[in-house]
Amino acid sequence: MSKLHPKCVELRQRQELLFSAKNEKTDFYNGIYDRWKNPVLTREHIPLSWQYDLNPETNPYFMERLGVNAVFNAGAIELNGKFYLVARIEGNDRKSFFGVAESDNGVDGFRFWEKPIELPDTCPEETNVYDMRLTKHEDGWIYGIFCSESKDLSNPDLSAAVAAAGIVRTKDLKTWERLPNLVTLRSPQQRNVDLLPEFVNGKYAFFTRPMDDFIDTGSGGGVGFGLCDDITHAVIDEEIITSPRRYHTITESKNGEGATPIKTDKGWLHIAHGVRNTAAGLRYVVYVFVTDLKEPWKVIAEPGGFLIAPRDWERVGDVSNVVFTNGAIARENGDVYIYYAASDTRLHVATTTVEKLLDYAFNTPADPLRSRDCVAQRCALIDQNLEYLREG
Repeated sequence: MSKLHPKCVELRQRQELLFSAKNEKTDFYNGIYDRWKNPVLTREHIPLSWQYDLNPETNPYFMERLGVNAVFNAGAIELNGKFYLVARIEGNDRKSFFGVAESDNGVDGFRFWEKPIELPDTCPEETNVYDMRLTKHEDGWIYGIFCSESKDLSNPDLSAAVAAAGIVRTKDLKTWERLPNLVTLRSPQQRNVDLLPEFVNGKYAFFTRPMDDFIDTGSGGGVGFGLCDDITHAVIDEEIITSPRRYHTITESKNGEGATPIKTDKGWLHIAHGVRNTAAGLRYVVYVFVTDLKEPWKVIAEPGGFLIAPRDWERVGDVSNVVFTNGAIARENGDVYIYYAASDTRLHVATTTVEKLLDYAFNTPADPLRSRDCVAQRCALIDQNLEYLREG
């Protein structure tokens, strides 16, 4: 006779079906990437032992004790041929934490490890942590850069917060060393910070997002770039804006780094996010740009428009009309797995190749910034196609 509540047995069986379900590509087509039908991580993937007291004597009704609201924004890394996601898990109490999920193929079968990550408690003022980017650095460490959120004690408004870039490092995703938060001398707050996998001029290179306050970028002009000498006490004096915000574009309200930049033979490939305001609220999309290998603060390609935008039921969730990425895996064979969250609720995957993304980045026209010029741009393509068809 099982010691578990019958409902627990039922939920375990249901979860095993979820873990064993095979994912498949959708019929979506744009030639750039493939969308996959099922989310790779949801709240249903969370182990029951994280949510329920499994002992029928202390939980006779098998009630959820520590609920999970959503699983989304995940850092991603490949180690020894396996795919790992460090996902943001939000409890019913609104606090987020990190958990490691593992898969053999990167598109399905993700299972969380036995326990969530317990970060060293070195910041007593810290209230919330989320959105970790993972970087396998040439110094031998795997770094996790995440948002460290605290209450703004100088402001009586209960919603006033301060965002900083927290830094941890590990060798195995199990034991984590907490380093002091990144300090940017000319930016009061930071979010969406990435660490480049290689040294630049012998220094650690960060892509930042300068902000005047927690929500609005204010005078922050877009994705920034800065160097520091010592990552164990990371201080950036000057930030250079790389991919700037622009009026009436997908980055008008704000933009920020997404996945850790991917090194290619043509430059550093960035998979970032852009935000614009609408009558229905902020709309988040994913876009691409490329920076120079030797001078990674210099953008050398930035196709117009978005790469990924929320579609169909991806638009529905806790924060509707949002896609967001902070994790991608580029394999040695050139395959790329982009892990993107939909509406701050669940995590999806899109797959492509480095070759396709570079073709898209360098051969898709840049945004000409005016409707009149956009029409001219499109008409030029039409004329080119008409000429090709006539010759054919």
